[in-house]
Amino acid sequence: MEQILYSCYFTRSREGEQFVPEHVFSYQIAGTLVTNDGNKEYIFNEGDFRFTRRNQLVKFVKQPPENGEFKSLSLYLDQETLRNFSMEYGYKAEPHSNDDAVLELKPNPLYKSFMDSLLPYLQSGQPISMELQALKLKEAILILLQGNPELKNILFDFNEPGKIDLEAFMNRNYHFNVQMQRFAYLTGRSLATFKRDFEKIFHNTPGRWLLQKRLQEAYFLIKEKGKAPSDVYLDLGFEDLSHFSFAFKKAYGMAPSRV
Repeated sequence: MEQILYSCYFTRSREGEQFVPEHVFSYQIAGTLVTNDGNKEYIFNEGDFRFTRRNQLVKFVKQPPENGEFKSLSLYLDQETLRNFSMEYGYKAEPHSNDDAVLELKPNPLYKSFMDSLLPYLQSGQPISMELQALKLKEAILILLQGNPELKNILFDFNEPGKIDLEAFMNRNYHFNVQMQRFAYLTGRSLATFKRDFEKIFHNTPGRWLLQKRLQEAYFLIKEKGKAPSDVYLDLGFEDLSHFSFAFKKAYGMAPSRV
């Protein structure tokens, strides 16, 4: 996986799978990014910096500026890099209470000059060598720690998700479009244990339950809230409108547009 990523979009777009596996340090160059972790919405405009925590379920909508293109630059801070950094510089995490999925970073001239230093490499179209990527990731961690020393408690927390209340988690996160093994991992279970525990609680398979739950919510939003099918299918975890319409008609005997 590329660890330094430059994004350019001319049209409004959404991400695919909505699971963030590694910490991400990002700079919003142009346009607006709206993110939602199921509890809170975060809006980032041109010139903003953000830090997205690993092991989060987050939805993204990328909105280009009028007559322009959406541009952002992101660095993925992987666990191996952070572990090596922790050993080299003696950083250790302490218990912390901040559990926001996305943190807005206060403006800092160091962040801007660092991100600007990456653009010539990325805009040239030439791949950045592994050695240079490693140096730039280390520099990013040092700059983040200088600007936000409290980030050490997030960056160097290497604990994996523990076993949590499966029923509460699924009722809160069913609308995220992620693979089943992601749900299993985030609830602190192997895929086999997740499926076994799920069927004990819900008396249904995860796949069937997710489909029913999403369709019930879609029916409510269309019938009671007057939403258009095209406005709800992505937010409820469906891949595309035709798949949603087919599943809806099979469940309710009519197309969503006829409700």
